[in-house]
Amino acid sequence: MGLCARVVRGLAVAGTVLGGVFFSTVAVSVVAHDVVQAQTVQSIVVEGNRRVEAATIRSYFKPGPGGHLSPLEIDQGLKALIATGLFEDVKISHAGGRLVVTVVEAKVINQIAFEGNKKAKDEQLSAEIQSKARGTLNKATVQADVQRIVEIYHRSGRFDVSVDPKIIELPNNRVNLVFEIREGAKTGIKAINFVGNHAYSSYRLKDVIKTSVSNWLSFLQTTDIYDPDRLESDRDLLRRFYLSHGYADIRILSATGVYDPSRKGFIITFTIDEGQQYHVGKVDIRSNVAAINGQSLRGALKIRAGSVYNADLVDKSIEGMTIEAAKRGYAFAQVRPSADRDYQRKLIDLTFTVDEGQRVYIERINIRGNTRTRDYVIRREFDIGEGDAYNRALIDRAERRLKNLNYFKSVKITNEPGSAPDRIVIDVDVVEKSTGNFSIAGGYSTAEGWLSEVSITETNLMGRGQYARASVSYGQYARGVELSFAEPYFLGYRVGAGIDLYWKETLESDFVSYGTKTYGTNLRLTFPLTEELSVSPRYSIYSQEITLPTYLNNCITTPPGTGPGGSIFPGGTPAGYHTHTFPVTPGDECYYDGEASLPARMELAAGATITSALGYSLTYNTLDNNKDPHSGTFAELRQDFAGIGGDVKYVRSTVDARQYAEVLPDVTGLIRVRAGNITGWGGQDVRMLDNFQMGGNLVRGFATNGIGPRDLTPGTFNDAVGGTMFWAATAEVQTPLYFLPKEIGIKLAGFVDAGSLWDYQGPTYWAANGEHMFLNGSNSGAPVRASAGIGLLWDSPVGPIRFDFAFPFMKQSYDRTQWFRFSGGTSF
Repeated sequence: MGLCARVVRGLAVAGTVLGGVFFSTVAVSVVAHDVVQAQTVQSIVVEGNRRVEAATIRSYFKPGPGGHLSPLEIDQGLKALIATGLFEDVKISHAGGRLVVTVVEAKVINQIAFEGNKKAKDEQLSAEIQSKARGTLNKATVQADVQRIVEIYHRSGRFDVSVDPKIIELPNNRVNLVFEIREGAKTGIKAINFVGNHAYSSYRLKDVIKTSVSNWLSFLQTTDIYDPDRLESDRDLLRRFYLSHGYADIRILSATGVYDPSRKGFIITFTIDEGQQYHVGKVDIRSNVAAINGQSLRGALKIRAGSVYNADLVDKSIEGMTIEAAKRGYAFAQVRPSADRDYQRKLIDLTFTVDEGQRVYIERINIRGNTRTRDYVIRREFDIGEGDAYNRALIDRAERRLKNLNYFKSVKITNEPGSAPDRIVIDVDVVEKSTGNFSIAGGYSTAEGWLSEVSITETNLMGRGQYARASVSYGQYARGVELSFAEPYFLGYRVGAGIDLYWKETLESDFVSYGTKTYGTNLRLTFPLTEELSVSPRYSIYSQEITLPTYLNNCITTPPGTGPGGSIFPGGTPAGYHTHTFPVTPGDECYYDGEASLPARMELAAGATITSALGYSLTYNTLDNNKDPHSGTFAELRQDFAGIGGDVKYVRSTVDARQYAEVLPDVTGLIRVRAGNITGWGGQDVRMLDNFQMGGNLVRGFATNGIGPRDLTPGTFNDAVGGTMFWAATAEVQTPLYFLPKEIGIKLAGFVDAGSLWDYQGPTYWAANGEHMFLNGSNSGAPVRASAGIGLLWDSPVGPIRFDFAFPFMKQSYDRTQWFRFSGGTSF
């Protein structure tokens, strides 16, 4: 047979087979169609249902034209039944010319339980899962619930968690669903690495980010657990840090966390492309608004030619110029910065262009996510409102303010089109965080001994943005109670108002022979003048009195050795008596057993006094970080005028200025100067209790109240009586200890202190007793004290701790020195 014949015959056979298949298919379809067309919803037979009514099942089948069910409608009904989740299985069949729907009902969950969970509460887990008691059991939903529970533990840093769902069969098609949880150990961060950083060491960059490495005190912190959201936040913090230090080309290429099974923790790696550091070249302002001269806006500039480029200062300059233009009647004015880089000279020429801007109004401001904080607390941080002209610079300022409130984990402001082309909607999305704190604190210092405190603090009271604090302290030489309340927007204005009520008691110690009891109140206001400058007027009224041990105010004249056991006291040495050697000169027999200094006993005899004072503080602050500054200036001027009623009259002024700068990478230099003066008026001398009392708080290496005018009368406690004038200067350099892990938080400091306290103006003669006080020579001059030393600063998870070792190389013979000074505290 030829090739063509075989091909023709093959095609004929194939055609016959295909024709047969086609005919059979059509025949089956016709038959099925005839069967279905014979069925209606009412004729459907339902089998296997126990809880669900047959009519309910039939209702999922929607008939077509003529009230009959086609194959398409049967298929849609089948899918709808499965989607309800009420059935484990649904089958469609035909019997006796009728449509039969056979169902296997899903089991009903009688109870849901969690076993093995200690770090997550049942309530928290129940709120996250989709399976519910008295609902139906769905295996896909249960598996999804397992993943949700695992995610909860991942967010708390436990990546070794495993969850095994168990189903316990019960009568009547019911089950108990039990999630067996093995939480595993906390999965911490074992290392943080930086790749590509040259200008700043990894040690320095770890100060910038929030994520930290696990250590032996990790139980007191949560930043050492892996959190992808925090990692993204750290990425932004690093970028902003470099931009504020001149690195305009900075790129954070990646921020990754990889689990290391051998170390049972995460390794975090930030890959950085720093670029080069730029300084500011020329700064120009161009105005396209005819009525605004660009040069007239130079006063709003925060960045200057020759300085290191700082993106934060660029943003603040834009805000300042925008606000100034709005004050001149141009609410839609927009300020756009442009930067022209000179790569060879490493300079950036800045040009700020002022345009009238598109006339767009704010239609609405939506606040979302604030489950606790009131809407108005968020809205008042905006300098613009609904119906006002839209300005991006003011929106950015509001976002920065909201973040600085520290009420929210995150703040994000976005825009969407409004109901018209010239309308815009502002969306503010926030995530709340805890703002309350209960603290049990303990500490010790060489000046004040041990001290404990219990306090409760709320920085967002009842969601109103108010501050409240109550504390009780008890210590070796001091104790007290304090209540504080502050309203940041007094009477609806950006003015802070606060009140303090307090009671304090200090006891005699090795440094002073007397104690004090003080109770009173402070009323204060705070007016922000600029972003960096604020003024805080205040009014204080308090009662104060001196307390003295009896043996320091008894004028015993018994000769030494005549008391029991050879004691100088006729009745024996009293309990608590401080052992001192009191040389007594003829005519001063009152001092046989030692006495407090004359000013202390005179103020004791005068009784409690009322001080009513009006004052203010003027504060300038440009620090990059208030807790651990590396650059910037802090300066404060304080003045108080006492005599607005009360018993005491004086004018007191103090100034404190600090300048920080990075002298080398990771090395911070500090220059600090302080000075003060207090002067009585209305014919009054300054009381000893109102004088400046200085020691190690002015010049390290000296004891508390260790310098300045002192009572040297033989037989007395030789109390420091204080002075009316002081000055001090400090130079300090702080550097990390690179051989220690960064997470330990220890720095080494080297310092030199100098200062003086002088000019006692109180009484030196008590006419009623005929007593004289022998005062040292500090009244006739201002002898300089100076010291040098080293310190260890530990920013521990339980609070800041500092050790200072100082050697005083300039001092007076009557000064009291203390080469070691320690202070620290904790809250838990």
